[in-house]
Amino acid sequence: MDKIETSRMPRKFTFDKSYFSPAAYELESSVIRDILKYSSQPGVISFAGGLPAPESFPIEELKVIADRVLLQYGTRALQYGLSRGYGPLREAIAERVSVRGGEGITADNIIITGGSQQGLDMVGRAFLEPGRYVLCSRPTYLGALQAFNYYRAKYAPVEIDDEGMKVDDLEDKIKKYHPAFIYVVPNFQNPAGVTLSEERRYHLVDLAYKYKLPIIDDNPYGELRYTGTDRPSLKRLGGDIVIQLGTFSKIISPGLRIGWTVAAAEVSDVFERVKQSTDLHTNQFAQYMVHEYIISGALEPHIARLVVKYRERKDAMLMTMAEFFPDTVRWTKPEGGLFLWVVLPEHIKSSELFFKAIEEKVAFVPGKSFDPLGKMENTMRLNFSNASCDMICEGIKRLGRVFAEM
Repeated sequence: MDKIETSRMPRKFTFDKSYFSPAAYELESSVIRDILKYSSQPGVISFAGGLPAPESFPIEELKVIADRVLLQYGTRALQYGLSRGYGPLREAIAERVSVRGGEGITADNIIITGGSQQGLDMVGRAFLEPGRYVLCSRPTYLGALQAFNYYRAKYAPVEIDDEGMKVDDLEDKIKKYHPAFIYVVPNFQNPAGVTLSEERRYHLVDLAYKYKLPIIDDNPYGELRYTGTDRPSLKRLGGDIVIQLGTFSKIISPGLRIGWTVAAAEVSDVFERVKQSTDLHTNQFAQYMVHEYIISGALEPHIARLVVKYRERKDAMLMTMAEFFPDTVRWTKPEGGLFLWVVLPEHIKSSELFFKAIEEKVAFVPGKSFDPLGKMENTMRLNFSNASCDMICEGIKRLGRVFAEM
């Protein structure tokens, strides 16, 4: 037998595309993560990320709670946990969802996830096969597109206006594309900031039952309302046909990575098996901390403070835009959430505008990334939660100068 030559020295080896699955190799990186290398430069005012205000994180309260969890629960909080999640936290979430319009919700309907992004991945794993269509709005949440793209989804997008998804266009697309589900961000949509009207919510649910189509209700911003009145929850209107995703990322801290799904028992059973194959269970210690934070009574006052802070920042952005943006530029006026949507004259590409904006030390996300069809070149998303009012005003003035030059 020939002797195989070996070497004690490390040898180079190249993994070319043939080693990887097409789904993994062709997956594009998040444009928002790519933008960070520009927006993190000194002096840049960033409207790019969807970051909550860092000074709003309840650090002192969480310090106390971390000690309490270790003292009271010790090894239980540091041990492996159930795939569905920590029971008392699931009960607390079920109660909060029920109060906000999800009737008959119990802990059995709740699965704790690693942020709502894992919920989107679980939806993709459970419902999608290569070539299946997703019916969604145009534009829509970039993270959802990334999650569904991994499963080789196709898209049947529906245009939006100030009242959210134009549901009158849904039925024809359902008949034509036979989608796996309808994906919607009904409250203060990311990226456009618009909210689905009450009438359209009823229409959406009626169509879902008519064609036996699940609705994925992605609701990370629903508790961050600054003006107007709440619309009926899709979960309350639709019952079991609606699968709702939620998260504590926007109302406590994204670093804790605690989200949840609310679904009928048979869906939750599938989600549980999907989750087991992914990560066994969500961070146990963080689950204990979030539960303690809720039962301490600190969460609701904290959300109330966030609403005041973000309302001021949203108003500062809108007022400064009205003063410094040209008349040819249009934008949405959100009632809550973290974002608004800007539409430029058709001949202007925001991806080209981005680099001129960076020269002026201000950053945004070009809107093309949120378009399931990869177009919408003359649009952009602006975030107003992560900068102070003074920084927002200065950043918008800088953008106004860039627009004027174009």
